[in-house]
Amino acid sequence: MSPKTILLLGALISGLGVMIGAFGAHGLKDILAATQRTDTFETAVKYQMYHALGLLLVGILMVQFPALTGMKFTGICFLIGILIFSGSLYILSVTGITWLGAITPIGGLFMIAGWLNLVWILAKNL
Repeated sequence: MSPKTILLLGALISGLGVMIGAFGAHGLKDILAATQRTDTFETAVKYQMYHALGLLLVGILMVQFPALTGMKFTGICFLIGILIFSGSLYILSVTGITWLGAITPIGGLFMIAGWLNLVWILAKNL
């Protein structure tokens, strides 16, 4: 992924986080209350936003410090983490399909791997 792609994805996913959060608070209020998953939905939005901002950070670092290698891997980890972690929690929140909670940690591991990779890159190069 190029820095431009990572920055565009970060901006897009951030905007979607705001829209999904607002939709959950207003459009899905009754459904989330019925499944008692409002907190789960909010966690999904929160982590989506954190990692979308992480994507923006990665893209900026790629532009400002092109010699940093391995940043694409960090961006890919964040993206996969968002899709699996937040995506599974969104579906779980709306449908009540509890087995989806079993795959959520996989997304969390991708998020952690992204942050650890970023720490490694920065420690090695700065």
